[in-house]
Amino acid sequence: MRKLDDGRWNDHVILNVGGVRHETYKSTLKKIPATRLSRLTEALVNYDPVLNEYFYDRHPGVFAQVLNYYRTGKLHYPTDVCGPLFEEELDFWGLDSNQVEPCCWSTYSRHRDTEATLAILDKLDVEGERLSEEQIARLFGFDEENGGKGTRLTRWQRLRAGVWALFDEPYSSFAAKCIACVSILFICLSVLCFCLKSHTKRSRDDDLHSHPLLFYVEHACNAWFTLEITLRCLVNPSLKRFAMSPLNAIDLAATLSFYTEFLTKSSLYLEILSIARVLRLFKLTRHSPGLRILIHTFKASAKELALLVFFLVLGIVLFASLIFYAERLQENPHNDFDSIPRGLWWALVTMTTVGYGDMTPKTFPGMFIGGLCAIAGVLAIALPVPVIVSNFSMFYSHTQARSKLPKQKRRILPAEVPRRSRCLSYRDANDIQFQLASRSLRPRPPTIGLENVLNLQSPPSEEA
Repeated sequence: MRKLDDGRWNDHVILNVGGVRHETYKSTLKKIPATRLSRLTEALVNYDPVLNEYFYDRHPGVFAQVLNYYRTGKLHYPTDVCGPLFEEELDFWGLDSNQVEPCCWSTYSRHRDTEATLAILDKLDVEGERLSEEQIARLFGFDEENGGKGTRLTRWQRLRAGVWALFDEPYSSFAAKCIACVSILFICLSVLCFCLKSHTKRSRDDDLHSHPLLFYVEHACNAWFTLEITLRCLVNPSLKRFAMSPLNAIDLAATLSFYTEFLTKSSLYLEILSIARVLRLFKLTRHSPGLRILIHTFKASAKELALLVFFLVLGIVLFASLIFYAERLQENPHNDFDSIPRGLWWALVTMTTVGYGDMTPKTFPGMFIGGLCAIAGVLAIALPVPVIVSNFSMFYSHTQARSKLPKQKRRILPAEVPRRSRCLSYRDANDIQFQLASRSLRPRPPTIGLENVLNLQSPPSEEA
């Protein structure tokens, strides 16, 4: 600050941010202490003594809201700026992003949901990108075993990584896609044979081998599944992760159930365990990005689903109790609701809009309770559904957008901060202005400050 002739202080300051000049007072910038703008001094490298301004190569649109925050104490979010850019700019100026006003908070925090969605999509790997040799070596830990980068893999290491990519990475090569198609074909045939075999058992008592074709197809399918799970277990980079995978557990249980049924005497309990063969359909999620998105949609909507189940259980218990006592208010010789547990089944069927018709109220109070139960069931189910649909639409739209992004990005080198060898004084600045004027160069005129205004307003001196 420079002292004027009349003893007052020049509190005026000029800020040039991204080519846009802003004028304010230093007292305004000191309203929010411990920030970058509250510690402005003429010794900073951003200060230009010639133009008497501070220059910052930052986003000018965001700085307009930052300066308005100093003036009014309210931080608003500009809608034409991305959320991470806004956070980066606030971090540069030393401000807290949590001070955004409530009117702009929903729009500002939307990018956080987007970043969380993109993080989930990165884990899902729904784009099907082909892994490079470096990524495969890092996944198997070959770079650490061979002593770092630049070493060549052995034949067994290449074979192991290649077999793993064939069975676990369907999009890695054309051969991997063919093996994925063969695996899907055997899964469908296995489930079809399992269903047809149950139809054969019911129609022909104990004739288990009435259709030899089903017998041979089922054995061929299980031979493929045995070969697949054995190879995947041998070449997998992490046996612990392989064993903890639910899909691998289902595949192993289904394969063991086939050999148990084939080697031991058939019984009802073994046939019940063979239901794991139908669960092989979940293996299709490994080859279908849409199914993986659907599963993670339900995971993301866990709170809404839990709320739906809570309201359903609450309504079922409430209306089961009401219907039990409502049917007893009038004479009803054909009362189907002789206990509250039986009313629970009726309430469940009614609230889920299934309506088997095996139990119906026959009195007017019971019909009234039944109507309320049906309306409550429709409302309880319909309310969380838009949230689940919105989550699926968000996951799917981001997946489609990521698939259209370019694979390679241009590298941008970090900018170097300019440094001044020494701090110029006002005397040096006046010398520079005098030299520019002597060379017939027109320097950029400084903004009229308080000192110049006072000089213009002062009356001219009278000559003696």
